[in-house]
Amino acid sequence: MTRSGMTTMDTISDAPCMSSESGSLSAWNFSAGKRVLDAGAAGAGLLLLLPLMAIIAVAVRLTSSGPVLFRQRRVGKDGRLFEILKFRTMAHRPQGDAGPGVTRKGDSRITATGRVLRRVKLDELPQLFNVLRGDMSLVGPRPDLPEFCQAVRPEQQQVFTLRPGLTGWATLHFRDEEKLLAAVPEEQTATYYVDHILSQKTDLDLDYAQRATLSGDLKIILRTLTGS
Repeated sequence: MTRSGMTTMDTISDAPCMSSESGSLSAWNFSAGKRVLDAGAAGAGLLLLLPLMAIIAVAVRLTSSGPVLFRQRRVGKDGRLFEILKFRTMAHRPQGDAGPGVTRKGDSRITATGRVLRRVKLDELPQLFNVLRGDMSLVGPRPDLPEFCQAVRPEQQQVFTLRPGLTGWATLHFRDEEKLLAAVPEEQTATYYVDHILSQKTDLDLDYAQRATLSGDLKIILRTLTGS
């Protein structure tokens, strides 16, 4: 049992959504080589970045009340739920009062330190632990909340056979997602995400997964790091 009360056996079958066969997806997505790359890079990254992560943790602790890490149930490979880790960038609120499950540019919940961390994506660094323990990959679809799964069309549900990623093909195309969401009324943020963004992101991730290779993953990682 995890700190959030989640067992490792929880799956998105608890939310009305099911995974499907991998079908025509590239074998690289499920290969031992990809897992070795993930574990090796995550381990090296943690060793290199632990001093920076310690500084960030202190900054989060000193500038706002609440835990240093944000923990949330997300949908993982084969529909299993896992606890994603991030540095907390929003004001701490009681469970059940966190607001919309997506974030818009200028969101009033974001702290001053959080705005800086989100701008340069440093809030995502704790997910290297998720990659190291096998919850996530370096490259794959970004993991979403269970309640958004029901919006994924049946023909798109191959996406649930993939290990979610720190970055991915759709992530590169939707760098400005928070800005897009800021263009709609605040109360419509989650609805707009489901109706206009989620399906496009899923299609992009599946398109890449059909032709995924080691060199393709490395190019996506490089583009993510350089912001190109």
